[in-house]
Amino acid sequence: MSTIDTDTGKVTQAYLYGFPLVFNLDQITRYVTEGVGANPAAPFNTFSHARALAGPADTFVTINNDTVYSMAQLDLSVGPVALHVPDTAGRYYVLQFVSAWTDNFAYVGHRATGTGEGDFLLVPPEWDGTADAGVTVIHFPTLVASIVGRWAVASDDDLPVVHALQDATTLTPLDPSAIPAGLAIPDTDVPAELLFLEKLRIWSQQFPPAERDRPLLQSLAPLGLAVEGESPYAGLPADTVAALAGGLTHAKDALHTALVSGHSPEVNGWKLTFHAFDYNLDFFEVGALDDDRFKIQDPKLRIVERAAAAIGGLWGNHPYEAAYIMTYLDDQGEQLTGSRNYTLRLDPPPPVNAFWSLTMYSVPDFYLIENPIDRYSIGDRTQGIVLDDDGALTITISHEKPADPKAAANWLPSPAGDFRPVMRMYEPDASVLDQSYVVSAITRIAD
Repeated sequence: MSTIDTDTGKVTQAYLYGFPLVFNLDQITRYVTEGVGANPAAPFNTFSHARALAGPADTFVTINNDTVYSMAQLDLSVGPVALHVPDTAGRYYVLQFVSAWTDNFAYVGHRATGTGEGDFLLVPPEWDGTADAGVTVIHFPTLVASIVGRWAVASDDDLPVVHALQDATTLTPLDPSAIPAGLAIPDTDVPAELLFLEKLRIWSQQFPPAERDRPLLQSLAPLGLAVEGESPYAGLPADTVAALAGGLTHAKDALHTALVSGHSPEVNGWKLTFHAFDYNLDFFEVGALDDDRFKIQDPKLRIVERAAAAIGGLWGNHPYEAAYIMTYLDDQGEQLTGSRNYTLRLDPPPPVNAFWSLTMYSVPDFYLIENPIDRYSIGDRTQGIVLDDDGALTITISHEKPADPKAAANWLPSPAGDFRPVMRMYEPDASVLDQSYVVSAITRIAD
């Protein structure tokens, strides 16, 4: 048995580097075996359609409450797969393509390709074939990848139309007899504390990273990640297991610190995470912009931001598709909590080419939370909201329903404990991305 390096610094580096791959593939496994909330389980290369907007049962980090999801986990070990999309008659939708390493590498939909009917051929790495006329080829950087589909829904009355559009969106493997290889299975003899390293070992070999990242992965070989075949983590001495487990605990703390502190600019307590998902530097297919404005060039920062983005908002979009800002703090710099009441005045409301919303999440899980009016977000499509006389919008954020009728109309319920709101601006105006549009602080109401 080869010696395994237990250096805490190297374990932390491996954890930050490999977390997006492992966490992402764990979620893919959930989708194909159990489903997630309103999205039922679906085999590889088929869509799983949610038929209602997400709610508290959908225990997925920072899930949105604006759109109905259509999810598909692709395994192109079967060869090319045909994708057909219907004409949505101008309705906003997006099919976001995410690699095993969480790179956003293609977009199909309202902004990227329009809302007309279309056909695409999804092909594995190194594919060198040809497609039929009128078919757009999308090259995958990894054999396994995800399609994260979102359909705008105005109200429950709108759902039947969206259901028909979902059903008309299809995936068809060109070789219907081919069986997906699926994900490599971790060695069952590996201690539970080291399962992360085992998954990183087998999955980084199954799904090689971008060429630029391979030297980093090779530098982590002393941890056993380059070992092929039998796992190096099975049968280790107890002190080695303890040392590696301690390193992983330290690494998890480092990731939490990176998530909370982050490197995104902060204005009025809001973290402007416009560029938190800009870590893809290598793979640009249809709809993905190969533009330096949307690339994290610092190699160390890129790895940390990618890990933080995965745990804080897996499968988030590039900012030109949807810009995200979030906050933990009120105007006095203290943690937002359900024991206090707040207001947020948007003057004017966010300028967008699609729509915007403010969604409430618990801390530290970042899940939607039950509330008496089943309102998990508020935005420009929320029925019954009341604008101020000058056109601004004042949102009340509290655990208990406000007594004032106007405040109640514009109420975003909070959990009893700590919380973190996230604002999404779909197809944001340039003023959002250049930061000339400013969102005010969430203001604590005097007790």
